[in-house]
Amino acid sequence: MSEQIITTPAGERLVVLPEDEYLAMREALDDRADIEAVRAFEHKLAAGEEELIPAEFVNRILDGENKVRVWRDYRGLTARDLAAAAGLSAAYVSEIETNKKDGSVAALKAIAAALRADLDDIA
Repeated sequence: MSEQIITTPAGERLVVLPEDEYLAMREALDDRADIEAVRAFEHKLAAGEEELIPAEFVNRILDGENKVRVWRDYRGLTARDLAAAAGLSAAYVSEIETNKKDGSVAALKAIAAALRADLDDIA
């Protein structure tokens, strides 16, 4: 590395190095952060705190399909089963799944709990 150390008039010491070396250092740091993020996810996955969702279901959400419906399908529940587990009427869950109603925060929390998902995953 071909760095140069300079001192400012205020006495602050600065390191100057070629841009390509600086960019290589930044990339290495970014790689290290990514590796640590993957390790943290793998640890949570092994502990049962995270799960992998098949691409089929992720793609449905990315394509704009209602998240509650996708998660319900992923969990293998009928709309009636989900409604019963969430303590809601089947009609209300249907209205949420067809985007006729947004669903109250309390209802969405109940649905998320019944789906074993985070509120952020379905809202």
